[in-house]
Amino acid sequence: MAYRNKTYIAFDGDEDMHYYRLMTAWAANEKFDFEFHNAHDVNSARDSSKEESIKRQLRERFANSKAFVLLIGEKTHALKKFVEWEIETAIRLELPIVAVNLNGSRSRDAFCPPALYDALAIYVPFNEKIISYALEHWPTSAATHRKNGDAGPYYYKDHVYQGLGIK
Repeated sequence: MAYRNKTYIAFDGDEDMHYYRLMTAWAANEKFDFEFHNAHDVNSARDSSKEESIKRQLRERFANSKAFVLLIGEKTHALKKFVEWEIETAIRLELPIVAVNLNGSRSRDAFCPPALYDALAIYVPFNEKIISYALEHWPTSAATHRKNGDAGPYYYKDHVYQGLGIK
């Protein structure tokens, strides 16, 4: 059995790759208090591969993951081939889902992919401090909500952002 210590990050590889790369840069820079073990380090799934081959690689990443981060950009809601499958897999595996709005929204908005719409997830804007906070705190909260049969979107209150120095 795989050791589940990784964070699986899904995103629109054509439009939002730079946000993913910025997250990896935060993690690599000691000046940032941002840490995660990246599931992308498990293997590489290339777009030139066949769909089933890519999904096999992605399943291996999921097997090593303890949390799922979805970077939500303007076109994410329309991605059917892989991102929708990744969301559905994260839900099925009951991974804690951190939905990161690249437009700065602190709640579920019109860009939310349909597959995620009613799923148990915390919504945060793209910001190093709040993403780090969510990765640290949401897994425990999500487990409690799941145990209680709760679903749907969750959000942090303003005092959490203020405590992190985010306006």
